[in-house]
Amino acid sequence: MKNPILIVEDDIAFLKMLTTFLERNECNVTGVSNLFDAQKELLENSYDLLITDLKLPDGTGLDLLAYAKEETPQTKVIVMTGYAEVSSAVAAIKKGALDYISKPFRPEELLMVMEQAKEETAVVIKSVETPRRPVKVEAPKGSFVTGISEASKKFHQYLKLVGPTSMGVLIQGESGTGKEVAAQAIHKFSDRRDKNFVAVDCGAIPKEIAASEFFGHIKGSFTGAVNDKKGHFEAADGGTLFLDEVGNLSYENQVQLLRALQERKIKPVGSNTEIKVDVRIISATNEDLLDAVDKGNFREDLYHRLNEFSVEIPPLSERKEDLFLYIEYFLNQANIALNKEVLGLSSEVEKAFKKYNWPGNLRELKNVIKRAVLLSTAPYIELDVIPREVVVPSEKTTIKNFSKSYNEKQLIINALEEAGNNKSRAAKLLNITRKTLYNKLEQYNLRQ
Repeated sequence: MKNPILIVEDDIAFLKMLTTFLERNECNVTGVSNLFDAQKELLENSYDLLITDLKLPDGTGLDLLAYAKEETPQTKVIVMTGYAEVSSAVAAIKKGALDYISKPFRPEELLMVMEQAKEETAVVIKSVETPRRPVKVEAPKGSFVTGISEASKKFHQYLKLVGPTSMGVLIQGESGTGKEVAAQAIHKFSDRRDKNFVAVDCGAIPKEIAASEFFGHIKGSFTGAVNDKKGHFEAADGGTLFLDEVGNLSYENQVQLLRALQERKIKPVGSNTEIKVDVRIISATNEDLLDAVDKGNFREDLYHRLNEFSVEIPPLSERKEDLFLYIEYFLNQANIALNKEVLGLSSEVEKAFKKYNWPGNLRELKNVIKRAVLLSTAPYIELDVIPREVVVPSEKTTIKNFSKSYNEKQLIINALEEAGNNKSRAAKLLNITRKTLYNKLEQYNLRQ
């Protein structure tokens, strides 16, 4: 079994889920639901890691963090909360937390945070043993890199245009393109910038507890509801609610969400009182929601409510001019996080990065850079610390050209083939409406 972990979480159902997941991953886990029991556990037993919720029935996670630093300084601390407030994150880090994670999150994300925390701790210990002059580097100002490619400039212009409005925005794009970062940028361009930005991963919420997560619940409304709980809508009141992977919501949850958007009111589970909320909705998906509407898996009225303005994030493969801007940004981030001073890429790695198509987009690039910085012992990143699939990309079918220079009929045939004959997706590739595509199919006798 791995080293002992103490989890402090007053949501009993969530506590059980986390405990079960970590135990399946060979972790030795103890779970408690309040500050008093957590302090008792820390005094009576030895824990390598403490994972605590920020809001507890008899105190806060910051109180527990301070207690742990005083009484058991060897215990590392990760703070989690359902309220994504920058001030809370800063306070937790300043008081000595290793990291901060916002609910809801996939259990796998917590494992990644734990692994990264362990890596960063190891690097810090190593640097103490072998003193060296630290690099003077400033933390990046914000997390949005505008880019210099035409695709990026146009995309950024859309964000600035829609930001100050109250329109609901649907962000579409491949996985890893940075949809949440784009949503945060829209929020910062809006007059709601001083209010909360609350991000929700719809794919990580079981449909049975979605109503509680979105609208909150009152004490005793169901088994495990030991306290009143605010939902995401109330937490984001006056600000922005970001619904990531919105296409994963069950049909029943879609109905509940639509009602909340239409009436601007919510009713916590177990309560008879409605609460008025003022929330701007930004949603994101890497799925074809129109196709889901056609198949009856996603409500058309909800789709139009969310999609008052749509933004398509171009994949990294379509904005290669921006590649080295992002490399510089992620390299700076990794140097800060890992207390390293890697200066850049070797010429061989630069060539490999230019040739690689980056199917995982910015997320893949960030992970490759961080891993390379961790493993590097030289001033520049060399090929031996780069994953093999990046250095020697697999032979794949040549990507089809969808430029206007192609014969229109052949262009449509290529798009349909690439989209697996999915008309909605093919229309999106061609940047035309579905109705226009159907007219073209008739025109060129391509009806199937």
